[in-house]
Amino acid sequence: MIRRFCAYGLEFKDSDGFTHDWCTLIPALELEYKTSIQSSTGKTPAMLEKGWNSRLPYDTLRKDLVDIHPTASSFKLILDKARHHAHRCMQYSFKYAKEKWDKSHKPPDFKIGDLVLLSTLQFKNIKGPKKLKDSFAGQFMIKALHEPNAVQLELTGE
Repeated sequence: MIRRFCAYGLEFKDSDGFTHDWCTLIPALELEYKTSIQSSTGKTPAMLEKGWNSRLPYDTLRKDLVDIHPTASSFKLILDKARHHAHRCMQYSFKYAKEKWDKSHKPPDFKIGDLVLLSTLQFKNIKGPKKLKDSFAGQFMIKALHEPNAVQLELTGE
């Protein structure tokens, strides 16, 4: 996502001709990421982390004001452009990652009664050196299917 944001020579000029490059606009990318709804959770990262979404001072400004300083309004325009560009970059990178993932992964075709191995990656109760720990345990029979990747196993007393 950051690579896409920085890739095409992102430059914005304000009314005074001052050029803002991508490193000065990284906060716009961060703000856009933290306030965009993630498909896996249905919430924004800021909401999950803090319980509220970030807001900038310009979000609370009245739009009908006429006495806004020109430099402030041009900076707001540049920041809006940067957020819009960040949003496009995020959508592109999410789409690209999904295409790459879907291309190389297919859902498993488990059936009730199949014998499967159980990954021991998250087991914390196995003592001894890590390199001697088995990566998988079992062959366990599938008792029920809950999701394409979630199954209930019939564990033995081993």
